[in-house]
Amino acid sequence: MTTQTAYTEPAIPYARSGGPGALISRVLLAALFLIAGIGKLAAPAGTIAYITSAGLPLPTVAYAVALLVEVGGGVLLIVGYRTRLVAAVMAVFTVVTALVFHSAWGDANQQVNFLKNLAIAGGLLQLVLNGAGAYSLDRRAR
Repeated sequence: MTTQTAYTEPAIPYARSGGPGALISRVLLAALFLIAGIGKLAAPAGTIAYITSAGLPLPTVAYAVALLVEVGGGVLLIVGYRTRLVAAVMAVFTVVTALVFHSAWGDANQQVNFLKNLAIAGGLLQLVLNGAGAYSLDRRAR
């Protein structure tokens, strides 16, 4: 009879698992959204035309939603407020935008953008699972 032990992850102190690294990862994820949102703010007509060309209904509403998620969500990620909920919304938004705007599989550039969106969604899902970390408003609320 053999004895088999289950593998368990070593305990990681909270300071290492949710410290400055968690803040840096939130800022890096948020930067992408903030830059995209500011770009949309700078060129609303072009952005709405692009949304219209993708065949989405209510392009002006879609534009407003994109701004809310990208700028609002980006700021909330940086400060770490309601991080799990915000990251979940942003992950869904990112997957939807991949499906709507980057699904032309015949174009290698679109394939790369599609996969980048999925990778970004994966990073956001890590925030959903692990929370904002020590340097956040979420942590102060506890």
